[in-house]
Formats: sequence, structure tokens, C-alpha cells
Amino acid sequence: MTIRIRLPGGTLKIKKRDELRRREQKREVPVWQVGNYFVIWWPSGMSDRPSSPNKSSPRK
Repeated sequence: MTIRIRLPGGTLKIKKRDELRRREQKREVPVWQVGNYFVIWWPSGMSDRPSSPNKSSPRK
């Protein structure tokens, strides 16, 4: 079960190891381990979903 907390500037997520996305596993976003849980910070400017091939330029 993932806990999502929307904050100004991004989303704070709390997950277990088996729930981590590939980008979280590769530490492409800030990730901290606290016991058996992982605290992940997804800045609002970075999507937690991979971009589609049609969208090659980042949002401005």
C-alpha cells in the first residue's frame, strides 16, 4: 500500500520495497529508507510515469 502526501512542490510517497518503481529503484528521485519503508520525493516538475515517445521536449 502506497501512501501519497501532496505537498507544495511535489508529492511525498511512502512505500515498501516491492512497490518501488524502476526510477525509484535506480534512485533517479530522492529516496530514503526508514526501517522496512521507503520515503520517496517526487518533485512536481518530474512525472512519476515515463513520458510517451511523442513528448520529446520537457514542460516549460
